[in-house]
Amino acid sequence: MLSRAVPYSGTISPRVLDLEPGYARVEIRDRPGLRNHLRSVHAIALANLGELTTGLAFNAGLPAEARGIPFRLTMDYLKKARGTITATCRCSPPSSPEESRHEVTADLVDGGGEVVARATAQWLVRPRS
Repeated sequence: MLSRAVPYSGTISPRVLDLEPGYARVEIRDRPGLRNHLRSVHAIALANLGELTTGLAFNAGLPAEARGIPFRLTMDYLKKARGTITATCRCSPPSSPEESRHEVTADLVDGGGEVVARATAQWLVRPRS
């Protein structure tokens, strides 16, 4: 269902493990289509997972009359990502649809619990028009 709603994010075949306002946990499984020439999960697949996870956590907590728009994404790649990668994000979405900017972070960890990357997304909140 998520892949239909967000086709590009669907390319990494994300599996939403937990979702509630201000919290999301999403995993991707390592597979040949996501690997780079170093035999690890490609940096852009990790960025896709990070942006998706911050967006799910953040937008799940927004009031119905607000919408969130990502305007910046930065990534810190800390080690080669191999195996199943799980991204976790905890944040505090605003309770008002007033225009505001928010920094939201997701940690991406491997099966051994090591942080392999960190996504930091800047989200702009605006009233729905």
